[in-house]
Amino acid sequence: MKIKEFSLGLAFSLLCAASLDAQVAKTSIELSGNDSMKFNITSFTVKPGEVVYVSLSNVGTLPKSVMGHNWILLKAGKDGAAYSSAAANAKDEDYEPKALAGDVIASIGLLGARQNGEVTFTAPTVPGNYIYLCSFPGHFQAGMRGVMTVK
Repeated sequence: MKIKEFSLGLAFSLLCAASLDAQVAKTSIELSGNDSMKFNITSFTVKPGEVVYVSLSNVGTLPKSVMGHNWILLKAGKDGAAYSSAAANAKDEDYEPKALAGDVIASIGLLGARQNGEVTFTAPTVPGNYIYLCSFPGHFQAGMRGVMTVK
């Protein structure tokens, strides 16, 4: 009898969890970066607290050492140019300076040609604009950046 009650309780718990998961809004963003130092998407909008899945494909052909791409989403009010400048001196940290880790909401590590990466995170609950960028040296300055808007 105890096993049957346990099985029914477990089934109910799983059903409730699946139902809650289905109610959580989710957005998927498929980014790519190329040898021209550009993202294919330079802006997107999400809802506060929404689960966001971002994938990044480096569709370029040049070696990672000269044309690596990453994706860094900064917290509200953080300066993309300042982060990029600090990142240029963080080669040993794959251009993600550990000293500025507190400025980052989510990131995808440095990718070479034909490599892919992904991250899933919860969007901030505070509406506003959040800068994202590639922190490989010179890429932010060349325009490899965008804005995630929470509203």
